[in-house]
Amino acid sequence: MSEMTAADNQAKAAAANGRLMRQATFASTGTAVVLIAAKAAAWLMTDSVSLLSSLLDSSLDLLASLITLGSVHYALTPADREHRFGHGKAEALAGLIQSGFIGASAIWLFTAAGDRLLHPRPIEQGAVGIVVMAVSIVLTLGLVVFQRRVVHHTGSLAIGADKAHYQTDLLTNLGVIVAIVLANWAKLPLADPLIAVAIGLFILKSAFDIARASYHELLDRELSNSERDRIKEIVRGHPDVKDMHDLRTRSSGPNTFIQFHMELEPLLTLSQAHVISEAVEAQLLTAFPNAEIIIHEDPLGVVETRANFA
Repeated sequence: MSEMTAADNQAKAAAANGRLMRQATFASTGTAVVLIAAKAAAWLMTDSVSLLSSLLDSSLDLLASLITLGSVHYALTPADREHRFGHGKAEALAGLIQSGFIGASAIWLFTAAGDRLLHPRPIEQGAVGIVVMAVSIVLTLGLVVFQRRVVHHTGSLAIGADKAHYQTDLLTNLGVIVAIVLANWAKLPLADPLIAVAIGLFILKSAFDIARASYHELLDRELSNSERDRIKEIVRGHPDVKDMHDLRTRSSGPNTFIQFHMELEPLLTLSQAHVISEAVEAQLLTAFPNAEIIIHEDPLGVVETRANFA
């Protein structure tokens, strides 16, 4: 009965996370469409290169959001005969693609800003640009808050990458407002391209962070030290567990994989060892709802060759 309850709870948690992830992808795609339309109209009216940088960033956000939408849908596909560990790595692949687009947009932006530095021009109808950017900040902030909640509950790399885009947008939008104010009312036309360059640097940093996280997941990097310590605490906290070793962890999209050797009293029956393992697994699933756990039971005192890092 406890096995069925743990499995049912895991299935319910996975389904709830899947719904949250899909809602986040639709929300980011819809927000990007609205922002692109508003910023395109404002750029045509103002001819601001910093606003153009924000428009370009939002355009790439739409492309990235569409990639995220597809990757999340594929990552949530259940494991099958050819993909026994699921399809979660699709999220990491999407993250790498997104980082490439973001990096390319930063390079293009540097080119546009360089031209404006050499040939400064005044910004027209700056008030329109400020209003559009203020609306963009409100919409983007609401989306980021929702995405942060989704990432907290699901640990989705793809949604996290999308959130990084829109967090960059918040800085971009604020930067555009400052650029328009300085260029129009403080009579500092060079502020527009200089702030565009600063925005480009933030975009590059975002691209690097996304690429690094995707790279680590594709190469099956271990979970964080705090998460590994939490696993050890749970396992060793069971009164019948004498010790554990050879802990190995990795993540794949929304799923976490945990395996380890658990040391028990040598004279326990197989049935008793199984009961202990099930209890430990249930406790781990409470802390890591999307985990797939493999436990190998070892009799206490058996000498094994163990890796130093385990």
